[in-house]
Amino acid sequence: MTDNVSALSGDWDFDPAHTRIGFSARHAMVTTVRGSFNDVTGRFYADLDDMDKSYAELTLKAASVDTRNQQRDDHLRSADFFDVEQWPDIRFVSTQIEEVEDNAFVVSGDLTIRDITKPVTIPLELMGVQTDAFGALRAGFEGSRRINRRDFGLEWNMPLDAGGMLVSEKISLEFEISAIKRGSDEGAQPEG
Repeated sequence: MTDNVSALSGDWDFDPAHTRIGFSARHAMVTTVRGSFNDVTGRFYADLDDMDKSYAELTLKAASVDTRNQQRDDHLRSADFFDVEQWPDIRFVSTQIEEVEDNAFVVSGDLTIRDITKPVTIPLELMGVQTDAFGALRAGFEGSRRINRRDFGLEWNMPLDAGGMLVSEKISLEFEISAIKRGSDEGAQPEG
C-alpha cells in the first residue's frame, strides 16, 4: 500500500469547482461531441483496512448539461433525452469498491438515468493525494467507462442519408474527480 492510498482512509467530499463528470459521443459518424455536467455533488468514504465499508455516491443535475451549444443542450434536457423536468437527477451509488492495484480502484454500483437503474463498474486511478495551498487534503481520481445510452432510455436518434445514425449509442463517461478530506479544510479559503 502506497502513502497515497493510506492517506485515503476517511470521509471525502467532491470539490465541484475542480471535478468534471463528462461524456463523449460520436456525432454524424465523423466527429466526437464532448460535454459535462456543471452541477456535481458527491462524497465517498474509504476504509483501506476493510474495503467492504467503503462507499461512494454522486449526483448530477441533468439540467446542468453543457456541450458548449445551447440548441444541443436544450435538446438533451428535453424528453428526447434526459427529460429534466421529470427526472432532474442522475445518480450513482456504489455497491462495492475494490483496490485492484496500487493507486487503482474499481467502483461498482447503480447508475440511475431517468427512471432506469443499471449496474455499472468504473475503473478509477488515484492521481495523488496532496495538501493544497489552503491546508486542505485533496485526492484526485481519473477514469472512464463506455455505456450504451439506450440501456438508460436515451433512445432518440436520426438516420443519416449515407447510412448510420446521427448520435452513437455508445457513450464514454469521463471522470476527473477532486475530493477534499472532511475536517482537513478548516480555515481554508476558496480556491479558483
